[in-house]
Amino acid sequence: MDAAIAVNLVLGVATPYLCGYGGDLFALVWKDGLHGYNGSGRAPKAATPERLRDLAHSDRVPQFGPLTVTVPGAVEGWFALLDRFGTRSFGDLAEPALGYARDGFTLSEAGAASLRRAAGRYAWSPEWMAVYGIAEAGQALLQPGLARTIEVLAAEGPDAYYRGSIGRAIVDHLRSRGGILEAEDLDRHRGEWATPLSTAYRGVEVFELPPNTQGVTALEALNIVEALGSLPPDGPDRHHLLIEAMKLALADRDAYVTDPSTMRIEPELLASAGWAKERAHRFDRSSASDPLPGRPSRGGTAYMCAADAEGMCVSLIQSNWEGFGSGVTVPGWGINLHNRGQYFSLDPSHPNVIGPGKRTLHTLIPAMATREGRPWLVWGTMGGDGQAQTHLQLLARIVDDGEDVQRAIDAPRWVIDTSDWSVTAEERFEAGVIGGLRHRGHRVRTTAPYDSVMGHAHAILVSEGGYACATDPRAEGAALGG
Repeated sequence: MDAAIAVNLVLGVATPYLCGYGGDLFALVWKDGLHGYNGSGRAPKAATPERLRDLAHSDRVPQFGPLTVTVPGAVEGWFALLDRFGTRSFGDLAEPALGYARDGFTLSEAGAASLRRAAGRYAWSPEWMAVYGIAEAGQALLQPGLARTIEVLAAEGPDAYYRGSIGRAIVDHLRSRGGILEAEDLDRHRGEWATPLSTAYRGVEVFELPPNTQGVTALEALNIVEALGSLPPDGPDRHHLLIEAMKLALADRDAYVTDPSTMRIEPELLASAGWAKERAHRFDRSSASDPLPGRPSRGGTAYMCAADAEGMCVSLIQSNWEGFGSGVTVPGWGINLHNRGQYFSLDPSHPNVIGPGKRTLHTLIPAMATREGRPWLVWGTMGGDGQAQTHLQLLARIVDDGEDVQRAIDAPRWVIDTSDWSVTAEERFEAGVIGGLRHRGHRVRTTAPYDSVMGHAHAILVSEGGYACATDPRAEGAALGG
């Protein structure tokens, strides 16, 4: 656990366009059994569809800005996970992150490109522009405000964030910008230890976190594939089947999944074999389906996994939602507040309609799989809607084909856009795959090899001989051992 948290703290400084100190966090941990943690924050107590429509002058939550900010849950999550599973203090683990924030680090070409893209989104935010607007590749990026935040967290713990000086600064700045988050919203925040959901797939038990995450979406897709029998060989028939199974699961996600306290059906039903068998009857082997359009989520996230000599395994994912999040950077503290509330609907009939203290549907899903009751695969990816899709594609290669985990991650992938059910596929697929999908009615566009839109997947395969680690060539990732 120490390694996973230390990595997350550094990434919050070094890749603030993916994750950070103003976002949410989820984790699966194996130690004497499997434990799940939901570190997502809730909407402000003043958040109602009517209030948001009045303030936004729109029927949709804005994409960026103060109205998109829900309570950030990551900070409490770091301390909760360390309290239960860690061996070192937050202050010790935060030392590298503090150094990079205070003294700077050399910005990579990929990082600089992310900042350039973000500048168009956040030019209205002087606090954001002051830190990131002039940063260039090859130069040191300094974040003194964020260094101050890390120092205070190390000295005072999470209370400083949710009930102290940092929290007051967050609320005051949001209020000055027209936001509705209050001190009481921060004070009430508590993460949740959650029982993971699971399903059996080809002799492997696959675990995902329950709603409000989309973990049930990956489980439903796996169950549909299982119900349809053996996978065809790698080719157009296989990818048509996987895409159609994923469409069915994503459509159910958008129809049902939200904060579990307001869901109309039990999450366990969505993850059940019986539900999947009924959905499998809708599969047409020769033609692409066209479900009701959903609301696409592309996101921006960092996934990390770790395992130690004692057998503890950690699958952890943390995010600002889209890039730097809301664009609201807390002055003096350098915290980029996420825009997770943007995923709420303002339609009262929608399952994910905003409400006081409600948690939105979350795309973040760390995953773990076991064989014979012991950890076998620890994995996950960034990528918004694509996360569940990548889970399915990787398991098809690793479980069905027996593929090496690194080669499975390296292999070409596709991602479905839920707004129109079109498919974006890496051009590395054989022409017969792309042509075969188009022949079946899929609207397929191709993209460059190793495109980040496919997500950044990382994994640890557990065997009697030790751990095999794999990292995505689409990311600035690393597989490290010690």
